[in-house]
Amino acid sequence: MTTYNLATLLEKSAQDFPERTAVVLPRPDGEATRLTYAEVDAFANMVANLLVSRGVQPGDKVALTCPNLPFFTVVYFGILKAGATVVPLNVLLKAREVAYHLDDSDAKAYFCFEGTPELPMAEAGHAGFSQVDGCEHFFVITADLAAPSPIEGVETMAQAMGGQPATFDTVATDEDDTAVILYTSGTTGQPKGAELRHRNMRDNALSGEPLFGASTEQPDTYFCVLPLFHSFGQTVCQNGAFAYGGTVVMLPRFEAHTALRLMLSEGISFFAGVPTMYWGLLGALADDPGLDVSTIAAHLRVAVAGGSALPVEVHKEFEKKFGVTILEGYGLSETSPVASFSKYGEPVRVGSIGTPIPGVEMKLINPDWTEVEGADEIGEIAIKGHNVMKGYYNRPEATDEAIHDGWFRSGDLGRRDEDGWYYIVDRSKDMIIRGGYNVYPREIEEVLMTHPDVSLAAVIGVPDEVHGEEVKAVVIRNPGSSLTEDELVAWGREQMAGYKYPRIVQFVDALPMTSTGKILKRELS
Repeated sequence: MTTYNLATLLEKSAQDFPERTAVVLPRPDGEATRLTYAEVDAFANMVANLLVSRGVQPGDKVALTCPNLPFFTVVYFGILKAGATVVPLNVLLKAREVAYHLDDSDAKAYFCFEGTPELPMAEAGHAGFSQVDGCEHFFVITADLAAPSPIEGVETMAQAMGGQPATFDTVATDEDDTAVILYTSGTTGQPKGAELRHRNMRDNALSGEPLFGASTEQPDTYFCVLPLFHSFGQTVCQNGAFAYGGTVVMLPRFEAHTALRLMLSEGISFFAGVPTMYWGLLGALADDPGLDVSTIAAHLRVAVAGGSALPVEVHKEFEKKFGVTILEGYGLSETSPVASFSKYGEPVRVGSIGTPIPGVEMKLINPDWTEVEGADEIGEIAIKGHNVMKGYYNRPEATDEAIHDGWFRSGDLGRRDEDGWYYIVDRSKDMIIRGGYNVYPREIEEVLMTHPDVSLAAVIGVPDEVHGEEVKAVVIRNPGSSLTEDELVAWGREQMAGYKYPRIVQFVDALPMTSTGKILKRELS
């Protein structure tokens, strides 16, 4: 047994750089909340003590719904310190979806941010929690620690933490124990929980040095605009920063003009985003010609992109304006997430996802797992290395289907050039990528089919200038139904997370099908 707890990332930096700023949260008044590593560590210790006092044992699962706020980081590491497993949930989930994730993960406790009037997270969270028998504790996180609970009879995290010690002896977990369960979907069935070991997450975070030149001597200031509940923001921004004593500047919701101003005022040196964010920054820059771009460029050392392909023109324009070449990478929740990256300090091959990161192998395979040989031949990307998950939680068959002899099959088609650089050719057959989020048609179709006026539905992705792809539903109504497009869109908004529900609805009399009854989605548009 080799002991290692992912909370060591925080604890080592708190020991080595206690007064260094760990987290920054800009406030509406123009000021910012700043927490040192010592303060983040102390708050996380209080969370760990709270969990232990409520009977949470090593190996138990604890869910967390929180946008990019210091609370996320404090609770995340507090859960780890207690030896429990973190289950981060998308902040856009509705009550039905929350209940599914809590039940499927066997969560014993649940921390949920109160949200906003536009996005009442605590209401949805508590409604979902109330549907699950096995989840014993619900804590609502309030933006104002002195504020009362927005839900009658439910204690706030601040109330629950009152009187808890700021010191804690972190539980010695095995490096192969599950640190985090990240939920991801497949093209079939419900979302599955990818079990990531402590060492999976540690080694991926420590890739910052070979990939980006990260250093504790000259720590970066990371701009955390990617959601922390997602693997990209969690590993590359939060954990990657903490591994090297960096500073994380959080923005709960990406807004391009605000982002540019913060890049200037906070001296951002590391920016990670999905392509639509880079597109947004360039658009905002055009609207604000008086902005001091030269100062932003002087601080900006690294810019990385993932989630979907970055347009060539965005690549060129960003480098022209900011003096930094965007490094494209590739990965999945199941790979902690980073599997490959363009090489820092070397010319970028636009459109390429780079080469495998240190300690990771990639190859192209056929459906029967045999390897595809030859440059520029197309195959499914398979990944092997320290980053590959333990498996899907409580889904041995799905795990066996996805992992063979240590190799994980991604479902993404790619090619490899003569120099070993990889390129994504296409995503898995039906998956939609909307604004960097994976949307899986079958899940949406199954929800649509619960509407009393829907007879049959096929969900596809259609091109969209802002989000890359938009979700479209092609629907056959039940006979006699007067259901309108707007009514079905509004219903979907109530049933599904904001990135999932179809914004476009088309009613048809019939769907194209094969002789075996499968819908021919390629004939839909």
